Amino acid sequence: MGKISFAEKIRGMFGLHGTDGGQFYDELCDALIEGDVGAKTSMEITELLRDTCRKNHINEEDAVTAELGKILTSYVKDIVLEPESGKTNVWMVLGVNGVGKTTSVAKIAKWYKDKELSNIVLASADTFRAAAIEQLALHGERLGIRVVSHQHGADPSAVIYDAADAVRSKGGGLVIADTAGRLHNKENLVHELEKIDRTCRQKADEGCYRRLLVIDSTTGRNAFRQAEVFNEAVGIDALVLTKYDSTAKGGVAVSIGKELNLPVAFVCNGERYEDISLFHADEYIRGFLGR
Repeated sequence: MGKISFAEKIRGMFGLHGTDGGQFYDELCDALIEGDVGAKTSMEITELLRDTCRKNHINEEDAVTAELGKILTSYVKDIVLEPESGKTNVWMVLGVNGVGKTTSVAKIAKWYKDKELSNIVLASADTFRAAAIEQLALHGERLGIRVVSHQHGADPSAVIYDAADAVRSKGGGLVIADTAGRLHNKENLVHELEKIDRTCRQKADEGCYRRLLVIDSTTGRNAFRQAEVFNEAVGIDALVLTKYDSTAKGGVAVSIGKELNLPVAFVCNGERYEDISLFHADEYIRGFLGR
């Protein structure tokens, strides 16, 4: 039997308790936490909902759920990223090992190729894992997209430097850089990323540099912590959610939006290159609430 979704839990709570008394709101808070919203944010949402419903005499299931939807929607953010035509755009893709980062790089490249962006170059800047270099090369071959790589152990910044020059020489386009996912300790991570960050910033045209963080949406507070650490290290412009299913877990987008003010650009759910779509906050909340 599959996991019970947040929407199923909330319907069950209405059936048992209605909204009178504290039990409904206590169980709602627990359900939000289990849905990966995070304890702090879950408690704040529950208290705000309780106060709003009490003040406005809202107690019907549909009306309470609609009010909860309004609160959640105010926290979740989406963003559409558009490379600037005729300029050198550099997007650094970050994330720990195992979240599907390299595959997400390929999916993003395919997304923009399908939108007829003419010059896309993948930069194999995860030089610490030979397998990552080989994996990206294979993706590039399958997609018909150029990959710039150096040998295993090379300077990641040099790879991005060359990839950006390749794009600039053809009058602009998009560099999507895969980076190492070693979160062995924060100091080393920051040191490594700051150097790559400087190169990306220097090589991109003004306003054309973006930092995308890939997180596994099923890992809850671990995903939140990764977003926190990477955002502190270099600043994050947008998230990519992998293994995405808003109906089961996926509530991490709420706490990341509220506590870190970070938007989500893409969601991925599946192994194929086509298994990527734009993230829409309204759709996400409807899925989470089963509306």
